[in-house]
Amino acid sequence: MHGITQEFLADKPRFAEIAGELMDFLKGAELVIHNAPFDVGFLDNELRLAEGGWGALGSYCTIIDTLVLARNLHPGQRNSLDALCRRYYIDNSQRTLHGALLDAEILADVYRAMTGGQVNLLLDGAGETAAGRGASISRLDANRPALKIIAADDGELLLHHRHLDLIDQESGGRCVWKKLEIKA
Repeated sequence: MHGITQEFLADKPRFAEIAGELMDFLKGAELVIHNAPFDVGFLDNELRLAEGGWGALGSYCTIIDTLVLARNLHPGQRNSLDALCRRYYIDNSQRTLHGALLDAEILADVYRAMTGGQVNLLLDGAGETAAGRGASISRLDANRPALKIIAADDGELLLHHRHLDLIDQESGGRCVWKKLEIKA
C-alpha cells in the first residue's frame, strides 16, 4: 500500500526520538489532513507513548479535516482523495502508492480547489492576520516598472475551461465567466 520496507526504516529514528522537534515545528501550525481522525489517532497514540508528557496533537495546532469539508460541499457523493481529484480536475496519475509527500501535494491542490484558491494578492505576506486575511491595503508605487504580462499556455487554458465547466455544471448553467468573451 505505501511501499515502505523494513530495510528502508532500519536506520530511521523512532517517533519518540523526534517528538520534541516535531511538536516544536507544529506548534501554532494549521494542518490540513484528509480524514484527520485516522492520522491524528496514530499521532496522538505515539505522543502518549513517547516520554515528555505530550498532549493531543490538536492542543498544539489547528487541524482542518478536508473529508469533513468535502462532505459539507458535496453531500451524498464520494469524497475520497481520488474522487476529489477527479471532481476538481487534479492530476493524481502518479499516485500508485499512498506516499505521504505525494498525497500532501495532491491534498494541497484539492484543498485550494475546495476553498476557492488564493485568499488575497499580498504576495509577500505583508499585512496578513493569523486568519489569513489582509489586514491592510498595499499600494504599488506609481513609478514602478511596467509589469510583465504572461499569457496562459494551452494547458493552463484547458484547465481553466474545465474548471469553468465544473462551476457551470454545479450552478445549473449560471457561470457568468462562461458568458464573457475577452478578446486579446
